[in-house]
Amino acid sequence: MAERINGIIKDEYLYPLKCCKNLADVKMKLPRIIELYNNQRPHMSIGMNTPNDIHSGIGYKKRLWKTYTEIQNQKRSQGQK
Repeated sequence: MAERINGIIKDEYLYPLKCCKNLADVKMKLPRIIELYNNQRPHMSIGMNTPNDIHSGIGYKKRLWKTYTEIQNQKRSQGQK
């Protein structure tokens, strides 16, 4: 999970915007990026809601992903490895 979030922050915010020249710039801008990620960026895995919407009970809460165990159980029931 953390790797995914780190990748999104780098790929969608830091690299395209070329906003940070050094670690001090990253530390200064990271709180704003996290705020955007949690409050404005819709997430496909939670029905195009924001994490804050889901956390506060506003958004639609149907889980749109399967866990590793669920995938393995589904494969076993279909006779796959």
